[in-house]
Amino acid sequence: MADPEERRRAEEFLRQDLFRRNAFLLIDKMLELLTQASPDVTALVDEILHTIFFLGRIHRPRVTPESIVGNILNDLMDVFPRPFVLYSSELPRRSPFSCVLDMIVHVTGRENETQIIRAVRELISDPELSQSQDLVSSIICVSHRTDVKDPVKYYGVSMSAAGPMSRKIMIAASCLGSWDEYVAGAVMTYFPTKKKNQNFDGTFQLPESVRCQAFDLREDTDKPPCKSCQNLFGLTSRELTEWVYGNCAEVESLSNLFKEEADVKERARPRSTKYSDEGRVKVERLVKTDVTNWLRLHEFIWHNTTFYTPQ
Repeated sequence: MADPEERRRAEEFLRQDLFRRNAFLLIDKMLELLTQASPDVTALVDEILHTIFFLGRIHRPRVTPESIVGNILNDLMDVFPRPFVLYSSELPRRSPFSCVLDMIVHVTGRENETQIIRAVRELISDPELSQSQDLVSSIICVSHRTDVKDPVKYYGVSMSAAGPMSRKIMIAASCLGSWDEYVAGAVMTYFPTKKKNQNFDGTFQLPESVRCQAFDLREDTDKPPCKSCQNLFGLTSRELTEWVYGNCAEVESLSNLFKEEADVKERARPRSTKYSDEGRVKVERLVKTDVTNWLRLHEFIWHNTTFYTPQ
């Protein structure tokens, strides 16, 4: 029988290797897509580098940028120097696969829903990526108005991280630094315990004139809303599964919709007597304290609670 310590080291090496491989494949794909894109989306590559390096920094065992990018290290540092410096002090605003999705939407055209979903499915069906869920999303969601002709479509993917703790950290970061205030408020009503906050209720009812449809990227099927999405957004659901709040693709998709469609956002304004902007700010402070403490467990000091701004 293998020595327990040897087995632990072998398991840690395997986790490290899976993370490193997925990280490199996603970076390589982003560089490939960049050749098909306009120059104004270079920031997406800058952003995914920082986010992946950050997740490597808090990964157990730790994974360094050098071990991820290998022989393209110098080329990347020449073009994108900031991620290599700031990954150990500034928090990313969202998870890495969201950057991949944005790049695919840019290259494909956001009106081409079928092609976008197909392109993401083809990417995650790569035999090497499919061996591990590290950094890879499994669900995509499309949201848009149904009361106008040729509506703009807004996409989102499920949270992509590398383990339960990094997922919690990225959900907190997205609540504080990325998602629309109403969507973030809804998530923070239940985050991180799955128990509803007794003093604050930011949940809301999505207007009937909005389509919010998720798809399973691995099974090639529609994905009905889970219990969590029903609780957050009033989506009709028969599912009993209650995922970690903030994990689902619906969250990012609706956030992107609300950021651009002010009238839809206003119709979805939280109606609970326990909702107020001041209450949301208080909950944000609690989440900020939580994520700061979680980061300390990984010996990561969040300097001045600063979020990374890609360039």
